[in-house]
Amino acid sequence: MDTTDMTPAAGDLRAALADGVERWKQQVEALAKDIHGFKELSFEEVKSAEAITALLAEGGFEVEHGSAGLPTAFTATAGSGELTVALCVEYDALPGIGHACGHNLIAGASVAAALALQPYVDQLGITLKAIGTPAEEHGGGKVLMLEQGAFDGVGLALMVHPVQDGVTYNPAGTSAQAVGRYKATFTGKAAHAAAAPHLGVNAADAAVLSQVAIGLLRQQIPSDHRIACFVAEAGHVTNIIPEKAVVEFEARAFTLPEFEALLVRVRRCFEGAALATGTTLAFEDTEPLYEPLIQDDDLAAHWTSAMDAFGKDTSPAAGLSGGSTDMGNISQVIPSLHPWLSIPGADVPIHSHAFAALADTPQAYGVMFEAGTALAWTVAAAASTPTQRQRFTQAAYRRRTSPQEAVTQEGAS
Repeated sequence: MDTTDMTPAAGDLRAALADGVERWKQQVEALAKDIHGFKELSFEEVKSAEAITALLAEGGFEVEHGSAGLPTAFTATAGSGELTVALCVEYDALPGIGHACGHNLIAGASVAAALALQPYVDQLGITLKAIGTPAEEHGGGKVLMLEQGAFDGVGLALMVHPVQDGVTYNPAGTSAQAVGRYKATFTGKAAHAAAAPHLGVNAADAAVLSQVAIGLLRQQIPSDHRIACFVAEAGHVTNIIPEKAVVEFEARAFTLPEFEALLVRVRRCFEGAALATGTTLAFEDTEPLYEPLIQDDDLAAHWTSAMDAFGKDTSPAAGLSGGSTDMGNISQVIPSLHPWLSIPGADVPIHSHAFAALADTPQAYGVMFEAGTALAWTVAAAASTPTQRQRFTQAAYRRRTSPQEAVTQEGAS
């Protein structure tokens, strides 16, 4: 497809970007449907990454595969302006229930915005990057990519996230919880369950006691905190006292201090169970820590203006809801936007089979293209507002790669 359209006057740029989304609509919807069908899990999104990068290359982007050493990550770049903008692309699915978080729609919205913006990167004076970020559901792809330099030089980062019907399109003041995920391993002693049970130390009992303690703890924590766990291993046959039990768990809260305090209390539930049963206990981190999400006020205002143009509900959010994203880590160091897309037609929760089906419907794809247009408008507005452009340019992210570099940067700030 030819992307060398004539550059419009600034006042016509919104219409030109909307037209750009429309021109790529057929290809982007086909892409989103393909991703929905692939159902590829974290770090296994081979077909999804290949399909996305092929379309971006067709749209005039220079594509780097395997960004940050992750085989299914990518960086697609257009332009060379002073201000670097990142559109984050997600495309991993959930085990067992597929795209029940709508990542096919996230990918479609970011790709649509990128393709619409590509002809105008020089006019806007931006370097536009569509960054493919695998393993959002489990694995913290963005955390790893941030640490390895994939976001170096980025001044603002954007993406969208679908949710069930009835949620406001105004992202101002919304957030997402910090989450840490861990494995607790109890080690006991095997023995014959009938001939010598008194000689065994039952690790499965410790797993049961830890769950009971966590259940009781839930009565005594703030209503916006979350604890979840499941038993991954607790014996194999009935006639052997289980000598090993594994419980995987997570804790969530909206601030890091609250999260850290909650984690201490959760760990004590496991420690108490180990003490009561005489087992030993070991903890292991299973994923990177996801940090709380910060919505940039200027970007949120541009997005809300775009949603007003589509006639969406942009009333202030009534409060914070549960959920976490590794976009939170990006937002801690780069001005970011992560608004929520309300899909009309069914009041079903995300991470359910019903939502996976909803994510592959005409109403879902309609919202996806509105979001892609709004993302493009938000980028254009931010890049065209002098004070914001200066702020975002000065905010360009740079990793601290060594203690000495950290001292040098602090001294220069």
